[in-house]
Amino acid sequence: MLCSLIDNNKALLNATTMTDATPNAADSGNPGSQSALRRLNERRVLDALATQGSLTQAELARATGLSSATISNIVKSLAGRHRVQTTPVTSSGRRALGVTLLDVAEVAAGIDFGRSHVRVVLAHPGFRLLDESFRALPTGHRAEESIAVAAQMLAEACERTGIKQQQLLGAGVGVPGPIDHRTNKVIHGAILPEWVGIDVAGQLRDGLGIAVLIDNDANLGALAQITWGEHQACENLCFLKIGSGIGSGLILNGAPYYGHLGITGEIGHATIFDQGAICRCGNRGCLETVASTSTMTELLGQAERRPISVEDIVQRALAGDSATLRVIDDAGVAVGHALANVANLINPEAMVIGGPLAPLGDLLLAPIRRGLNRHAIPLVGENTSLHMSMLGDRAEALGAAALILRQHRPTPNVQLLEATNR
Repeated sequence: MLCSLIDNNKALLNATTMTDATPNAADSGNPGSQSALRRLNERRVLDALATQGSLTQAELARATGLSSATISNIVKSLAGRHRVQTTPVTSSGRRALGVTLLDVAEVAAGIDFGRSHVRVVLAHPGFRLLDESFRALPTGHRAEESIAVAAQMLAEACERTGIKQQQLLGAGVGVPGPIDHRTNKVIHGAILPEWVGIDVAGQLRDGLGIAVLIDNDANLGALAQITWGEHQACENLCFLKIGSGIGSGLILNGAPYYGHLGITGEIGHATIFDQGAICRCGNRGCLETVASTSTMTELLGQAERRPISVEDIVQRALAGDSATLRVIDDAGVAVGHALANVANLINPEAMVIGGPLAPLGDLLLAPIRRGLNRHAIPLVGENTSLHMSMLGDRAEALGAAALILRQHRPTPNVQLLEATNR
C-alpha cells in the first residue's frame, strides 16, 4: 500500500537530511569512501528534485545543504548520465541553471472531480506533465458512475503513454466539498450532495485498482501553486477557487494546513450579509450566495430570461458588457471582504484566485483588491500580493498528482541506468 511506501520513504529521507557528511555503513562497504559519499549526495539531489520539482543549482544547494561546488559537480555528472536535464533560466533577475529530473519508472495520477466534469493527468516525479484529459459529466453525477468514467480515462491515458499499472504510484483525487479526514468521507455542504457520506476512498481504490489519497479540491489548488505554479518559494499562501462553490486552500509555513478535522478553508460559508439568501449549508448570506458562478449565471439569466453559462460571463465581461461587469464587481468586492478576514488572521504572503473566472484577470482582481484593502488591516492589505492562477482549470488535477509525488521517493529507471553505465 502507498501508506507503507510513504513511511519507508520518509525514513529514507530523514536519513539523508544531513549536510556534506560521512554516509552510514548501509551505503557502502567502506562508509567513509568518496564514492559512497558521492552516491549519498546524489541521492539527496534526486530526492529534492523529485519532491520539489525543477530547481536552480542555488535552490538545490539550499534544499540539500550541500555546497555550490558539490551541487555543480553532481548536476554535471547526473546530466552526463541522462538522469537530469539542465536549462538556462532567470532567477531573481539573474542567469541561472535550472535542473529537472528525467526518466524514472514511476508515474502519479491526478484526478479532479467537479460539479460537471472530471479531469485526469499523469505526471512523472520531478513534476513533469505526461498526459491530460477532460470529460464533461452530468450535473448531479453519482460517485460510482463518475469513478467508472475516471477509471476508463486513466486506462486510456496509460495506453496512450505506454504506462503499465504497476508503474502507477497511486492517484491523488480532488473532490469539491469538505472532507472529514478521520473517515475520508465528504460531509454535508458539498457541491456534490450525491457524494455525501459514502466511502469515496474505498470506491476509488476498488474502481481504479491503485492506492488513493483524496482531498478537497481547493486544498489541491493551493498545493499546485507551490509545486507547479509560480509560487514555489512562497511559505504562506491562500488559494481561492471561485466556481459553483467557493473554497480556499491554505499553505502555512510551506505545508498544506488541515486543522483538527481536515475541514478548513470553507470561506464560501463565511457570512457576508446577515439577512441574505439561504445557503445550501443552512446558513444565511454566505459568500457563495453572492459571489459564486452559480449566483452570477442566475442573476444574469433572470435579466435575459434565458440560461447564461460561465463562458458567456467571461466573454461578455471581456467585451465590456455593463450588466456583466456590475455582477462581477459586486462579487469581487464581497470576495475581497471575506479574504480580508483570512489575511488579518494568517497574514499570508500571497493570495491566488483560481477557477473558471481566471481569464477575467484584472476585471475580477480589481474589485477583490478593493474589498481586501477596505476590510484588512492597512499594513496587511498593502503587503498581501493578489494574483490570478496561471494554472487555469487544471490546477486541482495537478495538485492531486502532487499529493502523490510529494510523498514518494522515486526509483530510477533501471533499464536507463544499465544503458548509461555500460
